[in-house]
Amino acid sequence: MSALKTTPLDQLHRELGGRMVDFAGWSMPVQYPSGILKEHSQARERAALFDVSHMGQVAITGPGAAAAIERVVPADIQSLAVGRARYTQLTNDAGGIIDDLIITASDNGLFVVVNAGGRDEDLAHLQAHLPDHEVRLLDDRALLALQGPAAVGVLAAMAPEVADLAFMESRELQLSGLAVRVSRLGYTGEDGFEISVHQDHAQKLARTLLANEAVAPAGLGARDSLRLEAGLCLYGHDIDTTTSPIEAALAWTIGKRRREEGGFPGAERILAELKDGAARRLVGLKPEGRAPAREGATIMDTAGNSVGVVTSGGFGPTVGAPIAMGYVETALAKADTALVIELRGKPVPAEVTKLPFVPHRYHR
Repeated sequence: MSALKTTPLDQLHRELGGRMVDFAGWSMPVQYPSGILKEHSQARERAALFDVSHMGQVAITGPGAAAAIERVVPADIQSLAVGRARYTQLTNDAGGIIDDLIITASDNGLFVVVNAGGRDEDLAHLQAHLPDHEVRLLDDRALLALQGPAAVGVLAAMAPEVADLAFMESRELQLSGLAVRVSRLGYTGEDGFEISVHQDHAQKLARTLLANEAVAPAGLGARDSLRLEAGLCLYGHDIDTTTSPIEAALAWTIGKRRREEGGFPGAERILAELKDGAARRLVGLKPEGRAPAREGATIMDTAGNSVGVVTSGGFGPTVGAPIAMGYVETALAKADTALVIELRGKPVPAEVTKLPFVPHRYHR
């Protein structure tokens, strides 16, 4: 068994009392002594600092990089102005999702962030399909996420221009004398930022941020409950190589030009589903009672017929009740549809609900 990889903040996590777990081959904090509920509330009410350095940061350089990457993603990347970011997916020839990622237009190409679990495969995939461009893993960079309503004030006190960034906008600047890339986005549904910084400066920056009374550390547990309340997909759970962007309620990520032109892997299936609808769809679910529905639980109609499966589930601290996401037959995907989820062998009434469970508070 190979040793777990560690991030540049590993020492700091342990110093702060982080409970470390194996996540996609990385030693990561699932929570700190304050506990997941407090860390969740910290992000909703003030500012929580997450270490997301396990994510893959990739630079793609060379003329025409935006046009080239459109050969592997269905989003319109060529229309991105420098400093603007877009969420999209790597798709396969069957229309399934290899991974989801965020692509930012930079001065000399693209800055791409991919998931930890697929970073090596994604890198190889991009290199194979963009042979005329340099595709390089920025393995000397750490990535911090500062999320919550107080985040902008914390960072603006260090660099006032941060306050001018809009949602999905990115800029290279200085924070406490350190060269960083700050992007106004995140995975919590809250206003917030991701900060790419050289690994040698990551601890200094993290400690500087944590010294602010509005900031506290948060781990993977709170990150998961926050993204679930925000209705955001988790790769390998809510989306995978068998699910299409249309099934996953991600049709909004495919721009008009790409819908008209196609030219991306799986376009035949994806464009057909855009036109005619998919057989199943990802929905939000609210089960009755207090017991959370977990991944893999069977979803049934009120007659007891199996109609889908739960892909993510847990207790929503802000909602104050169990919440879940899962795939159901499209005919049953309308909000307020009555369903049943099998929990520990017992049928529990549930209701389809619109996503997100908690309204997004992005800075538009």
